[in-house]
Amino acid sequence: MTNFQPQLDPFQVLLGFHLDLVTPELCRISLPFRPELRTGGDVVHGGVIATLIDSAGVVAAWSDADPSAIRGATADLSVSYLSAARGVDLVAEARVMRRGRSLVFIEVDVTASTGERIAKGLVTYKLGYRA
Repeated sequence: MTNFQPQLDPFQVLLGFHLDLVTPELCRISLPFRPELRTGGDVVHGGVIATLIDSAGVVAAWSDADPSAIRGATADLSVSYLSAARGVDLVAEARVMRRGRSLVFIEVDVTASTGERIAKGLVTYKLGYRA
C-alpha cells in the first residue's frame, strides 16, 4: 500500500463533497444537496454527478496503489444516469473491480439518501511510475 493520505482537492471542496470512507479498494464520498448544484428545478446537474463518480473512483484507485506510483489520470469515464436526483443528498461508493500494474478498473454506484439508484459509473484510471 502507498503512503496515500486521502483528501479532497479544492474543486471537490467547492462542490461540497465529503470523504466518508476510504479502505483498500473502496471509497465512499457524500454530497449534500445545495441549490447551486442544480439545473432546472431541483435536479442535480449531471456534470456534478459525473464529477462525483470520477472523484470516488480516483480515491479508490489510489487507496491500495503500488507505493512506486507517482502520478495518475483518469483514462476513461462512463456514466449511466438511472434516475433524476431531485433535491436529495447523494452518496458515491467506488469499488476496485480489477487492479493491474498501471490500469485500475473501478465501478461506482451513486444513490440518493432515499436509497434510489441515481447513476452507475465505470472509471479506468492509469497510474504512472518513474521512468
